[in-house]
Amino acid sequence: MLIFWSWFFLFLGFATALVIAVDVSKRPQPMKIMNVTWPITGLYMPVFGWWAYRRMGRAPSKPEQAKQSSREGQQGHEHHHGGDKPKWQSVFVSATHCGGGCTLGDVVTAPIATATGFALLGSAVLGHFVLAFIGAYLFGVMFQYLPIRAMSDSGPGAALRDAIKADTLSLIAFQIGMYLWMLIALYGWMGELNAFTAPFWFMMQIAMLIGFVTSYPANWILINRGIKHGM
Repeated sequence: MLIFWSWFFLFLGFATALVIAVDVSKRPQPMKIMNVTWPITGLYMPVFGWWAYRRMGRAPSKPEQAKQSSREGQQGHEHHHGGDKPKWQSVFVSATHCGGGCTLGDVVTAPIATATGFALLGSAVLGHFVLAFIGAYLFGVMFQYLPIRAMSDSGPGAALRDAIKADTLSLIAFQIGMYLWMLIALYGWMGELNAFTAPFWFMMQIAMLIGFVTSYPANWILINRGIKHGM
């Protein structure tokens, strides 16, 4: 039964990501990294990810963007796109931004951990979690760094420092939520962390959703303190 539900929700996740990716190709995001982030969000938020994208992140069509750019271009200023959203939505989108980098890092490192049997202190679980954290941190900081560089005059060093400040707390909160669920699944019914099985990725889907929930308060705090901008 677990195999059936694993494939079912994984299929829904891939379908949601694909639908969002197709729509994003017709309606590019003002912040380019979100063209990647929104489809990734669909992977761990099957169906709901499409609603969230439509409600909080869908950009105007390309012709509408061209008209809007021609009007705004004469004003000679930039603004953060979270300004016209309710705060809870702005924080939600910021959390998806963090979640995109974390998820990508976890997806890349999990097969490596399984294939190599990487272990720390004799523990394959600890090895898996450490590799996941490293991958999530690298991708998470990159997801912050690229838009900072694109939207400001900051040099590489300053942009990297700002990216680390903006991402570290939310990333740790995301990973903690993810690890807690994977430990429950591991010792409850899985028995091993095998990234070459459907149940593993179904559990990761749930873990990433929980990570999103645990990272939401962290993003709220970072935005309130001006360390991170709402989106």
